[in-house]
Amino acid sequence: MLCVRLLLLPLCLLSTLPPGVNGEAAGGCGYQACPAVKPGMLNVHLVPHTHDDVGWLKTVDQYYYGGHTDIQRAGVQYILDSVIPQLQADPAKRFIYVEVAFFHLWWQHQSDSMKTLVKQLVSEGRLEFVNGGWCMNDEATTHYNSIIDQMTLGFQFLNDTFGECGRPRVAWHIDPFGHSREQASLFAQMGFDGFFFGRLDYQDKQNRENLKEMEQVWRASANLPKPNGDLFTGVLPNGYNPPSKLCWDVLCSDEPIKDDKDMDEYNVDEIVSYFIQTAHQQAKHYRANHIIMTMGSDFHFQNADMWYTNLDKLIKYVNAAQNNGSDVNVLYSTPSCYLYELNKANLTWSVKADDFFPYADGAHQFWTGYFTSRPAFKRYERLSNNLLQICNQLEVLAASRSHNGPYGIGDSSVLRKAMGVAQHHDAVSGTEKQHVADDYAKKLAKGWDRCEVLVSNALAGLSGLKQNFIFCNKLNISVCPRIEELGQFTVTLYNPLARAVNVFVRIPVNGTRYTLTDPKGSSVLNQIVPVSDFTKAVRKDRGYAVNELVFQATVPALGFSIYSVSRKSDSAVFRRPPPRRKGALKIENEYIRVLFDTNTGLISKIDNLHKNLSLPVTQSFYWYSASTGNSESGQPSGAYIFRPKGEAPFPMSKKVQTYTVQTDLFQEVYQNFSSWCSQTVRLYKNQKFVELEWTVGPIPVGDNIGKEVISRFDTPLKTDGIFYTDSNGREILARRRDYRPTWNLSQTEPVAGNYYPVNSRIYMKDGKIQLTVLTDRSQGGSSIKDGSLELMVHRRLLYDDNRGVGEPLSEPGYDGNGLIVRGKHFIFLETVDDSAELHRLQAQAEYMAPWTIMAEGAGTPYSSHVNHVSEFSALKKELPHNLHLLTLAQWDPNSFLIRLEHQFELGESSVYSKPVTVDLTNLFSAFEITAVEEMSLGFNQRKEDVSRLTWKTVQELHSVKTASRRNDTSKHMVVLNPMEIRTFRVHIRHQ
Repeated sequence: MLCVRLLLLPLCLLSTLPPGVNGEAAGGCGYQACPAVKPGMLNVHLVPHTHDDVGWLKTVDQYYYGGHTDIQRAGVQYILDSVIPQLQADPAKRFIYVEVAFFHLWWQHQSDSMKTLVKQLVSEGRLEFVNGGWCMNDEATTHYNSIIDQMTLGFQFLNDTFGECGRPRVAWHIDPFGHSREQASLFAQMGFDGFFFGRLDYQDKQNRENLKEMEQVWRASANLPKPNGDLFTGVLPNGYNPPSKLCWDVLCSDEPIKDDKDMDEYNVDEIVSYFIQTAHQQAKHYRANHIIMTMGSDFHFQNADMWYTNLDKLIKYVNAAQNNGSDVNVLYSTPSCYLYELNKANLTWSVKADDFFPYADGAHQFWTGYFTSRPAFKRYERLSNNLLQICNQLEVLAASRSHNGPYGIGDSSVLRKAMGVAQHHDAVSGTEKQHVADDYAKKLAKGWDRCEVLVSNALAGLSGLKQNFIFCNKLNISVCPRIEELGQFTVTLYNPLARAVNVFVRIPVNGTRYTLTDPKGSSVLNQIVPVSDFTKAVRKDRGYAVNELVFQATVPALGFSIYSVSRKSDSAVFRRPPPRRKGALKIENEYIRVLFDTNTGLISKIDNLHKNLSLPVTQSFYWYSASTGNSESGQPSGAYIFRPKGEAPFPMSKKVQTYTVQTDLFQEVYQNFSSWCSQTVRLYKNQKFVELEWTVGPIPVGDNIGKEVISRFDTPLKTDGIFYTDSNGREILARRRDYRPTWNLSQTEPVAGNYYPVNSRIYMKDGKIQLTVLTDRSQGGSSIKDGSLELMVHRRLLYDDNRGVGEPLSEPGYDGNGLIVRGKHFIFLETVDDSAELHRLQAQAEYMAPWTIMAEGAGTPYSSHVNHVSEFSALKKELPHNLHLLTLAQWDPNSFLIRLEHQFELGESSVYSKPVTVDLTNLFSAFEITAVEEMSLGFNQRKEDVSRLTWKTVQELHSVKTASRRNDTSKHMVVLNPMEIRTFRVHIRHQ
C-alpha cells in the first residue's frame, strides 16, 4: 500500500517498513482491522471507551495524575496503564481513545518498549483513535479558526507518532451540549467518514426513535457542493453510557456476571436474557442489523480488568445463546467498524440541513446559559486566538530570528497547546469549577508570555530595530503603567489580516499634548480625552492615567507600522468637555447618525446617511431573574442551564444619565444605567457602524436574586419570528421563534427555549433593511419578540443547576466582589443586499485585530547588516476582500502550513460571492514558495489521497444553493469558491 507520511517526517513508502514500525503492521489498521460479523443476525458492537474531560471538576493536571480524589476519583494515567496490558493479552479486545492532550502527556512518560507495544496495537486496529483533536471541543462557543487549530494539533501528534494508522476515521462528540452545523462541515472537510454524538434534545430524540432516524446524512453546508460538506451522523442510544445494569467499572455499582452455577447468586441467564431484550429494544429505533453500545463513561477503565472480565463473559454467554435460537451476535468493536458495516448495508438515508441547537434534556432544562457563562474567559480565549495567529505568522516571516533573539527563546507551542485545551467543552463553554477556570486562564497566560518573546524577536529582526517592547494587555481599561509618563515612545501595530486596515488606537497617558508621526515621518492628527469615570471604576488600582491619546493608524496587509509619539509641554488648562444638556442629543459621521431620546437618554434612532435608511431603535439593558425552581420544575438557572423566572426581564433603568464627547476623530455618548452598568456609544470618523462599549458588573446579589443581563434592541421591523445567527463564525442559519425544522416543538420555556449560540453575529431584516449586531466573544442571543434582538452579556447565579459542576456560577472578579465585564457590540444598519459586505469584513477584522506593542524611546539598531524599517508587508499585494489568510504557520523545519478561505456565502453579495483565483507563487514578498502540495483541512492527508465513504440519500425537495464554480488552472493558480477553505503544505525560500 502506498502511504504518504506527513507532518514532521519525509515522504516515504510505508509498505517498505517492517511490521510494528511507525504504526504499520502486516495485519493492517482502519477498516481492514474490523472484526467479522454475522450476516442475518443482530450484530451488537460493544465499544469499550473512556470519556476524559480535559478539565472540568479538576484541572487538566489533577485529572491526569488522579489528584484531589475528594472532588472526583479520576486519574487518566491509570486508564491507559490499565488498558494496554488487556489489549496485549487478547487480540480480540478493542479500545478507543479520544483526547490527545492526555495521551500526549502519557506518551511522554512511557519507555521505549511500551511505545513499541502501543504502536503495534495501533497498527493492528486494537487501540484506535477517534476524533483525534487535542480535546473534544465545545460546538456552541468555539470559533472555527480555533476548532481547526485544535484538531490539527491532535492530528499532528497522531500522525507523527503512528503514521496512517493513527488517523481517525470517525468524529466522536459524545458530550458537547448541542451540535453545530459548521462543526459537522469542518469534520467532513477533514476527511472523516462519519460522526457520532451523545446529546440531543429530548423531544428530538423521541421523534427520531419513533421514525427510526437516529442516523442520517447531515448536509452541513449550504454552499459546498455535495458531498464535500456531507457527513454521516449517528445519535448514540444511551448518551455515551452503557445500557442500564451493564456498567462494570470501579465507579459503577451494577452486579458483575457471576457464572459459577453452584453459586446462589448465579446470574448468567438473567443477564443474557436482559441483554438480548435490551438489544432488540434498541434495534427498534435503528435501521440496520447493526447497533452500537458504548461500554464506558467518564474516566472509566482505571481498572480495565473489571470491564473486560465482564465483557468477555457477556460476549461468551450471549453468543452461546445462538445455539438456542437467539439472533443476537455480540463483538468487541469500534465506532469506525460499526460505521463501516452501516456503509456496507447500502441503505438510503434521510438528510438533515439545520443544526442541533438548542439542547434540552427536559421540559424546563434548556442548556442555553453556557452560551454566555464566564464572559471574561470567553473574551480572553478569543483574544488568545488573535495572538496565536500573529505568533504563528511572525514565526514564519522572521524564521529562526523569532525563536532565538535579543528577548530570549520564543515559542508558539505553549499557547497553541493552551488554546487546544481551552476549546474543550467544559472550558470556553464556562461550565467548569472556578479553580479550573483559573487554571485554564493561567495556561493561556503562560502561552502569551512565550509568544510575546517570539513576537518581540520577530519584530526586531524584521524592523532592524531593537526596542524596549512593552505589551499592554489591559488597554481596554486604559491601563499601561510603563507608558503613561514617558516623554517619547513608539507604537508598533501588527496586522494579521491579508488586507490593509485603518484602526483607531487609544493609549493611556498623563500628558495633555503630544506630537505623533507615521512610518513616513508625517504628522498624524491625534486627540487627548479624559479617561472616563466608568473606566476608572473598572480598573481600580491597576492604572492611574488621566487621559487617553487617540489616533487613526493605517497598517499594511500582513505587516506592521511603527508610529512615534513625543510628549509636548502640557497646556495650561485641560478640562473634560462639558455635558450637552440642551437640544437634540445625537452623534454622527459621514455615514451614520445616532439619535438619543432627550427624556430617557437611550438610543432612539439610527440613520444610514449614504443609503438614506432610517430605523427607530431603542437599545437598553435588562436582567432576567434567575429561577431557583418552581412548582412546574425544581430546575434552577446555572452554568449550563438558562431558566428565567418569567418571560419579561427587568429594565436596568428607564432613564439614564448621559454626557457627550465630540472630537475631530470620534464622537461619544456616555450612558450610566446603574452603579454596575454603563455604556459608551461611539462613532469614529469614516466608520460605517456604531460601536457600543458596555461595562457590566459586579452583578449585585445581596437581594438573593441571581441575574442574567441582556442588551436588547427594539425596532418596528416586521420580522415574523425570523432572525439569523452564525455557526461558529462562518455560515449563517435562519432561526424561527418557537420552531424546530425537523419536529413539532412543544415549547415549554419561551425565553430560554429560543436562545441560540451567537459566535460572531446576529441579525434581523424586514424588506430591504437589515440590523446586524456583531459580538466580540460568544454569547447567547435571540429574538423573543418581532423586531427585537437581545444578547446576554453577563450572568451571576446563586444555585448550581445539578449538571455535575457542583457550584453556582458566581465569579469573584479582580477584587473578590464579583466579576466586571467590558465588551463591545458593533451595530450595522444597511440594506439586505449590502449587509454581508460590511459584517463579514468587520467580523474578520474583530477576531484578527491588529496587535498593539509599545516601546520606550526610539530604539537602537538590531544589526549593522539590517536597515531600519518602519513599515513592512509580507505580501506583494493584499488579498481581495472576499479572501482570508486563515493560517500561516511553520509546520516542521522544512515546510509550512497555509490555509486560504473564501469568507462569503453564495448569493450573499453581488460583489464578493464569486470565485476568486490566487497565484500562490506571486503572493508573498517575504519569501518565495518553491513547492506546493494541497492537503486535507486537518493537514493529515494529501488532498489527492482523501477518499471518504459514500452514502445514498433520499431525493431532496430543496437542493443546496448553486452557482458557477471555477476549477484550478495550475498547481499554483488556485481557485476558491464561496465558503471554501483550501489547505496547502508549502516549501519556501526566504528573500
